[in-house]
Amino acid sequence: MVGAVRQSVNGVDLGRALRELREASGKEAKAVARSALMSPSKLSKILNGKMAPSVADVERILAALDVPPEVSAQLAAAARTVATEATAWRIYRRSGLHKHQEEIRAIESQAKSLRVFQASCIPGLLQSPEYIRSILQTSGLSDESLEKMVGARVCRQEVLHESRRRFSFLVTESVLRWRLVRPAMMAAQLDKLVKVSRMANISVGVVPLIALMPEPPTCSFVLFDARMAVVEIPHAEVTARDPRDVEQYVRKYESFERVALLGDAMREFVERIRDEYVTEQETA
Repeated sequence: MVGAVRQSVNGVDLGRALRELREASGKEAKAVARSALMSPSKLSKILNGKMAPSVADVERILAALDVPPEVSAQLAAAARTVATEATAWRIYRRSGLHKHQEEIRAIESQAKSLRVFQASCIPGLLQSPEYIRSILQTSGLSDESLEKMVGARVCRQEVLHESRRRFSFLVTESVLRWRLVRPAMMAAQLDKLVKVSRMANISVGVVPLIALMPEPPTCSFVLFDARMAVVEIPHAEVTARDPRDVEQYVRKYESFERVALLGDAMREFVERIRDEYVTEQETA
């Protein structure tokens, strides 16, 4: 079929199978799209074989259709067979980075626990609006796109207040010291980091530079429960769902957590660096 992107795995045509399930359910496509947290046009492309669905897309559509567990398990397994996806950042910029934030928010809303390791900047869920705006100003976004991006990322942070979810963040000391924004902004950002760390469902750890590193911190990544890892590399975002691949990132996270400062020790450490920024700002 010209123009189609059929994703057939082990004889299962995912688009066609999902379309038939939607028709059998009697549910309107718009209602299914709304429940699956995607646009009607995206759902239409998936069901008609014009877009290969991600595993997350398949899982959300199946949940919206209330598919029997045995059927859901079969199709989800077929989708996971193609377990690693890489999407170039230029693709997200083309469609709108703020829309990608909404997609991430949809994935986060389905996870009971998130573990974030960052070696380059403050994790998005912990960033202040000023920090977000400042680090994105060199990304080539228009003023309108930049403000949409700031708003979308701040909106994502609402999930932190859902007490039934568990959030764990690890950053390297270098993240606290990178001169990505002005000293006053960094001081305010580190204040936010300390404040958030006091929430009952949130853990924040810092891997100090003097720690004996278990391995090089080669990339930043997010673990959604223990079923999916999203890895940031310079040109793309890579999503891994194969359990063997995800387990590598689980082990990596746990190895850094063992040498990280946590709780009061972390807060005292961050506050000392915050005070350095404050002093620098006052004497500038």
